[in-house]
Amino acid sequence: MRWWGGAGKVGKTLLLMPEIDRTILEAFLVAGDTPVSGDKIARELGLSRVSVWGRLERLRREGFVFEASTRVGYRMTRVPERLHAALVAARVRLLSGRELPLLGLEAVDSTNSEAERQLAAGREPPFGVLAAVQTAGRGRLGRVWHSKDNGNLYLSLAFRPLLAPERMQMFTLVMGVRLGHFLAERFGLKMQVKWPNDLLCDGRKLAGILTEARIDADHVRDLVFGIGINLNAREKDFPPELRATAGSLALAVGKPLDPHRTAAEIIAHLLASYEKFVAEGKGADFAELWTRYDFLCGKKVTVSMLGKELAGTVAGLDESGALLLRDSKGNTHALNAGEVTLKKK
Repeated sequence: MRWWGGAGKVGKTLLLMPEIDRTILEAFLVAGDTPVSGDKIARELGLSRVSVWGRLERLRREGFVFEASTRVGYRMTRVPERLHAALVAARVRLLSGRELPLLGLEAVDSTNSEAERQLAAGREPPFGVLAAVQTAGRGRLGRVWHSKDNGNLYLSLAFRPLLAPERMQMFTLVMGVRLGHFLAERFGLKMQVKWPNDLLCDGRKLAGILTEARIDADHVRDLVFGIGINLNAREKDFPPELRATAGSLALAVGKPLDPHRTAAEIIAHLLASYEKFVAEGKGADFAELWTRYDFLCGKKVTVSMLGKELAGTVAGLDESGALLLRDSKGNTHALNAGEVTLKKK
């Protein structure tokens, strides 16, 4: 987990999701193929029919298609291909009953950085930041996360847990393994978790996690959970140097996914996992889940840390989430950080 402070340049805003747009889109999702009355929407929102029509026109400019039938209402027949914050938020609420404000960005340096700036400017958590493109997406140890506009999910969730810092040591591991379990169950995939923050499917990296926090005295004040998930990326969308190691959910499933539905399912699961962590910590089932999805256990690896390297065989985790590495002399080392590389056979 990384600690941060300060603020900086704000990203280019595509849509600051107003509650009214989420409510309108939620009505269309609930209705399905049944026309939605403009008068009914206006009454429920306390707006004029002209105001509702104006909102629909703005949503049309953002990629939605609404078909109007005289004296019947409107049907939503198409949604944008790019993730739309209000539509994702509407689906999250229908799936989970949770209301999560989402800030939609056309482009930003990093969704984590934007979430940190929003918190520094006084925005109250919880909220989320979505971006179509990250120009400087961050991974662990200062790496760049490949973040082009190719149908993927670049997301940061901001929370205020008010927990002691030591309680947060397991947070990234718990969130990662629970998300891996969800994707395995949801899509029937062979998921794996690579300590400390990568999700793999059949050995290819699908997602990376970056958790950052700010502390006040003896508790965590603000927490940003950032995740990049390759949803619909095709093999040709990856840089040549990553094509042998990177994957996407669509490639693993064998067909393109509905990005809004999939993003909403993931976000709803992450929100539930966060609430469970705050209430229970790692939970009684963590050890079983980690054993089931652990990619590294039993493998020979080299761990790089602070310019030094340590080789050995991974022997699981200790109670604090440190990686246990058994060297050639039989000594076991508990490592809290480091870059893990598989040894070539």
